[in-house]
Amino acid sequence: MTETTALTAELERWIIDQVRAGQPPEAVLEPLLASGWEEQVAIDAIERVTRNFLEAHARETGLPLPSRVPAPIGLNGSSAVDAGDREVHVLASMRHPRVIVFGNVLSHEECDRMIELARSRLSRSATVDLETGGDIVHEGRTSQGMSFERGGNALCRRIEARIARLLDWPVDHGEGLQVLRYGPGAEYKPHYDYFDPDRPGAAKILQRGGQRVASLVMYLNTPRSGGATTFPEVGFEAAAVKGNAVFFSYDRPHPMTLSLHGGAPVTEGEKWVATKWLREHTHG
Repeated sequence: MTETTALTAELERWIIDQVRAGQPPEAVLEPLLASGWEEQVAIDAIERVTRNFLEAHARETGLPLPSRVPAPIGLNGSSAVDAGDREVHVLASMRHPRVIVFGNVLSHEECDRMIELARSRLSRSATVDLETGGDIVHEGRTSQGMSFERGGNALCRRIEARIARLLDWPVDHGEGLQVLRYGPGAEYKPHYDYFDPDRPGAAKILQRGGQRVASLVMYLNTPRSGGATTFPEVGFEAAAVKGNAVFFSYDRPHPMTLSLHGGAPVTEGEKWVATKWLREHTHG
């Protein structure tokens, strides 16, 4: 690569070669900085070339176009993240699928209060019916649950603001918090969180906020045994530990994101989680 601050055809090809090789963003950025590029100019150039390449690749192969997704941390970055009113710890990070396990997302008092607010409002959990755009009870999801409106109470507002800061994603681009309780033996079989755009009910769902692009599952207690969040295609699981959370993103509604995940059965005790789904646009 020649030392220049011009985005030449040669430099574009070099950036694309790095993307094809699976190089992390930092490895692409550093040579540009060493060549005299200003950091933000270099970041913008890399993002533009990468986006154009991915869009062209998607069109050529008939894949859905990629969307921008939350990117809270880089690879091999700081182990602590400023979430505004709280320091959150990075416990594990995977590139593909993009999975991050965070520690100290919620205090124990916040976890207990969330359970207290949700307990009396629980009912059998439903899933989105992509045939109609409504909700339906599914045999693969055997939990109980309820949903808070976004900003529905002081606790939700505080947690939602923290999530927005942690993930660098606007509060109004998120759905309301959903609280779930899994009793002994309860589970959520492997599934995707995005909406299949080819299903009849998808258009109705996507009118409000567009596609889901990321999920944050926060653990409100620690089960005595079981209840991990699993990613079966890559053999990874995040243990359910009170106050911790697992984040994962998916830049398009396609299995190539490897975002298939599930809630493994609780084998002893119970598991409580609060889930936040993030959308492309304002979710009203």
